[in-house]
Amino acid sequence: MPIKIEKPTIIEAAGNKPKIIEEYFGNVNTKTNAVSIAKMKSPSGWVEPGQTPEFDEYTVVLKGMLRVTTRENIYDVFEGQGIITNKGEWIQYSTPGEIGAEYIAVCLPAFSPGTVHRDE
Repeated sequence: MPIKIEKPTIIEAAGNKPKIIEEYFGNVNTKTNAVSIAKMKSPSGWVEPGQTPEFDEYTVVLKGMLRVTTRENIYDVFEGQGIITNKGEWIQYSTPGEIGAEYIAVCLPAFSPGTVHRDE
């Protein structure tokens, strides 16, 4: 039977500036750990601590630019583009562009504070 999601749950985000996370599916809004799907709105100049997650993350940028930094490279992902990051690899997200970014993030399995492993 289909389950209609009336509205997302707003989740507190890590980082140096306020970022809006609207979780539609995942541990908080639907009590599922198989997948999380969230819409993110990050302001210009936002940066979060690095992390080594236990999940793969699939990201599609809707507006602006999302910077994804790994130990080897820096990827600037622009509106209409996407990126996949793999579990077990260190990554850091930021939005250094002047309009920040709006994007959809899909995590398999679902994001959780206990499996993201943020840097101290």
